[in-house]
Amino acid sequence: MRLQLPLFPGYVFVQIVSQNRLHVLEVPGVVRLVGFNGHPTPLLDEEIEGLKKGLTSGVLLEPHPFLTIGRRVRIKSGPLAGREGVLLRNKGRLRVVLSVEMIMRSLVVDVGSDQVEPVATGPLKL
Repeated sequence: MRLQLPLFPGYVFVQIVSQNRLHVLEVPGVVRLVGFNGHPTPLLDEEIEGLKKGLTSGVLLEPHPFLTIGRRVRIKSGPLAGREGVLLRNKGRLRVVLSVEMIMRSLVVDVGSDQVEPVATGPLKL
């Protein structure tokens, strides 16, 4: 038996026009929309598309604590190609932590050493 859990517990992603945000806030259990200074802020389309590709490709993704330190790398091949994250070594395996900055959540994916390359410093690109 396999148990499936949400990648980002407590978050629901919606695509709406800003005039309809009240309808989302009326849904039972919804507390607020993610944003800054009281204004909802959308996630970048590239972040959402990256998540969708990873989830539909069969790549094993699992939640991971949000990280901002460590060596930054770019995934060179596979369904997550072009995405940037933080490289980890865990029990002899290489893993990349991919973060969604807006909601301060991350997930981790196993990679081969030939699948990643170092990137210059700057904002992470999921």
